Amino acid sequence: MRAYIRRACVPALLVSAVLLTGCSSGGSDKGAAPEKSADVKEAVVEEPTEEPSSSPSSAPAPTVGVGETGKFGLGEADEYGENYKVTTQMEVTVVGAKYVTPAEVDTSNKPQNGQYVALTLKLENVGKAPAEIMTYGSMQWEDEQTAAQDATTLEGVGEGQNVDTTYKPGQSVTGKLILDVGRKGGTVGYYSAEDPSGEPAFIVELPKS
Repeated sequence: MRAYIRRACVPALLVSAVLLTGCSSGGSDKGAAPEKSADVKEAVVEEPTEEPSSSPSSAPAPTVGVGETGKFGLGEADEYGENYKVTTQMEVTVVGAKYVTPAEVDTSNKPQNGQYVALTLKLENVGKAPAEIMTYGSMQWEDEQTAAQDATTLEGVGEGQNVDTTYKPGQSVTGKLILDVGRKGGTVGYYSAEDPSGEPAFIVELPKS
């Protein structure tokens, strides 16, 4: 009887060891799961902080037609012409656009590009800092057939209010520009001399007739 009992104890001990090992490994699996879920949770929380914030300087130039209003940013560069930043906001309203002849502009000069257009704009500073507008040499016309061309002229100077001035916050001017464009239609963009990006501040869509 004693020999039989000793042999029976050995398997019992082995079974107990296997059961304990299984419980221990199961417990470690359960402990690893929360760690993985915690890592995933942290990644989700951190994602929004990596998204770039939008700024007025990166906003696309508004394209406005007759009777429409658009908002654009204006700023300044440092004394070296670098580090440009937007400092205020402007609104432009296209009050009217009329194709005219040299006689209607009271000039004997024929348009070099092909067609005069009287463009009436209302410009208003809706920001919190002064802004300077200088359209002469900064208005470029183009269409699907012709690349960008300087459209500014000295015709009509002295008639009505001058839009080329410094606007303090809240100030506005409604004035007329006589532009020399290639043909009816197309667009005219205003390019600020302070902005080194080479992109227009705003674009006017001219009528086709």
